[in-house]
Amino acid sequence: MTTTATGPSRNVAIVGGGPAGLMAAEVLSRQGVQVDVYDAMPSVGRKFLLAGVGGMNITHSEPAEPFLTRYGARSEQLRPWLQAFGGVELREWVHGLGIDTFVGSSGRVFPTAMKAAPLLRAWLQRLREAGVRIHVRHRWQGWNDDGALLLSTPEGDKTVRADAVLLALGGGSWAKLGSDGAWLPRLAERGVEVSPLVPSNCGFDVGWSEHFRSRFAGEPLKSVALSFTDADGREQRKQGEFVVTEGGVEGSLIYAFSAQLRDAIAAHGSATIHLDLAPGKDLARITAEVAHPRGSRSLSSHLQSRAGLKGVKMGLLRECLDKDTMNDPQRLAAAIKALPAKLVAPRPLDEAISSGGGVTFAALDERLMLRQLPGVFCAGEMLDWEAPTGGYLLTACFASGRAAGLGMWEWLQMRRPV
Repeated sequence: MTTTATGPSRNVAIVGGGPAGLMAAEVLSRQGVQVDVYDAMPSVGRKFLLAGVGGMNITHSEPAEPFLTRYGARSEQLRPWLQAFGGVELREWVHGLGIDTFVGSSGRVFPTAMKAAPLLRAWLQRLREAGVRIHVRHRWQGWNDDGALLLSTPEGDKTVRADAVLLALGGGSWAKLGSDGAWLPRLAERGVEVSPLVPSNCGFDVGWSEHFRSRFAGEPLKSVALSFTDADGREQRKQGEFVVTEGGVEGSLIYAFSAQLRDAIAAHGSATIHLDLAPGKDLARITAEVAHPRGSRSLSSHLQSRAGLKGVKMGLLRECLDKDTMNDPQRLAAAIKALPAKLVAPRPLDEAISSGGGVTFAALDERLMLRQLPGVFCAGEMLDWEAPTGGYLLTACFASGRAAGLGMWEWLQMRRPV
């Protein structure tokens, strides 16, 4: 075993090279602190780059208060971070790296090039110029008996001492990119309060018939609305699209409700959603169209002609409804506007876009330092919050990294020798 010391004072170790860790590194390096970033993967920002596949949705342009509500039960805990560094500030920061952005039709914000790699390259260049040292293939294994960080590397185990440590190890989704949640039991063993990691922004199992699965798996359902009655008895509704999978459903419209659906399944064993297959037409109009005489035409031809339903939408009706309902115009019209589908389980954590659970806010002080481990801070998806896709996840990761970096600097100042 070799030992690496980081110096006598004002040196920090950041474990995790995602947006939260790198943002903290930027904050601290601007204060003249020597920063060493350690990442288990061959390069930093692996999950950040994956998020950029198909378009790098960096943040969202909606006003601050509705933006904040996207974080649900954790909105108030995240408020200080996002008031200081929300969507507007993040976009300005991206511009400062020489990357232009634009607002899409949905309000989402993207780099003009629609790629994450140029942004990450520019950022890493800035960090290196500021003196930040990046060490890849360094996997955190906890602490040794003397309280030093223990890291495994291709050259063998190393220990690192620092005046402050930031853990920014991500959640539990996409283990192959480094976010494997292995840190959770290590912190729990040290008395840190943690919540189990659960899938967020995930798909769900339905249990399609072989006939439906073989014909429609992979098909997108566009121009539909999903409604769901939440735990408080309120109906939540949103229009969008999702995809039929081999075993169930996934996609942006499903992700928007995933936390509530996951929790409902945990509480009740299943969750029922209702799909409006013709959101542009009210029930009265759909009823009239379905009841219109169809003559010798098949029901499929009739519904395609009168209600615009075909393909996977027609397949869903046949999958979810019995023959009597399909042949009753009133009941069929009602089902077209509110087709019930029972979700029986969320997909596994490692398939999810993100995760919920992690280090509880009760375990942290106002600087994001662990109460049980003075000098050890946490940021990013390790913390017990979650958000839908649409730029909200990334924004909060950046904002939490900035908040942790400022908290570390304040703590270091308090401990500076006289």
